[in-house]
Amino acid sequence: MKRFLALMVAACLAAGAWAQAVPVIFDTDMGNDVDDALALAMLHALESRGECRLLGVTVTKDNPWAAVYVDLVNTFYGRGQIPVGMVKGGVTPESSPMIQAPSERRRPDGALLYPRRLASGAEAVDAVALLRRLLTAEKDGSVVIVQVGFSTNLARLLATPADMELVKRKVKLLSVMAGNFVQPKPEFNVEKDTASARKLFDQWPGEIVASGFEIGDAMKFPAARIEKDFAWAADHPVVDAYRAYMKMPYDRQTWDLTAVLYGVRPGGGYFGLSAPGRITSDDAGRTSFRAEAAGKHRFLVLTEAQRARTLECMVGLASQPVR
Repeated sequence: MKRFLALMVAACLAAGAWAQAVPVIFDTDMGNDVDDALALAMLHALESRGECRLLGVTVTKDNPWAAVYVDLVNTFYGRGQIPVGMVKGGVTPESSPMIQAPSERRRPDGALLYPRRLASGAEAVDAVALLRRLLTAEKDGSVVIVQVGFSTNLARLLATPADMELVKRKVKLLSVMAGNFVQPKPEFNVEKDTASARKLFDQWPGEIVASGFEIGDAMKFPAARIEKDFAWAADHPVVDAYRAYMKMPYDRQTWDLTAVLYGVRPGGGYFGLSAPGRITSDDAGRTSFRAEAAGKHRFLVLTEAQRARTLECMVGLASQPVR
């Protein structure tokens, strides 16, 4: 069994090694759940492997530690130049130990354990302005946006015809962690900003693939792997966040990691896809799907045969050592 899992990891890490690097924008509510931190670690691993270019990170959690934590993780992975954009007037301003505790850790001499450029989220640029700038600089039909938080930033980007046209020209795929396509229940990312979610699903001009609650819920990141697979670093900001988020040991759902994996490796066979159609959401945060032959929306499906390989791939990427 161990040899089988090792072979799966090797195949996962080799997949896409020769693919052209995909330009990615990561839109996250960093601080509301620890899967955001693991998803960001995955993106850095995929960039180190030459599979993506992390153009920037935009934050939909309106707490000053959120952008700081994103910045220090980027710096930890040797990419402190990656711009971070911050939502203004977001829906979850509350702080969280998973972002604050690593940001405040200091060495015995008083220096920050995890250096960063940003002292506060107030120093970050406006998220929508950053989205606009990043998209303008890229080739038409090339950018993948991975949204794993609220739809606040992207819905605001659709406010003008010029920006709508910019999205239509530049974005190849929106890979979003949102909704529940098995049960008619509200899902956190949709429920917290229902107006923005409705606008996104109604007006986004391109392709959307949604990873519903049920996908990440079926694959949990093992606490034992947090302690073992990240041991290459004596101090790791993602491990610190995981330990601060809940009392250890706990296995956490991989919701946001699934959206990253599909966004960068859509042809990797890690998931199946629904028929094309249209996703809508309501005032309670529930999503529904209607099949349409010409629809631009799909959602991920997962077979039992895919589950073990997909989980092992996400764990391997999230814990990959800095190169």
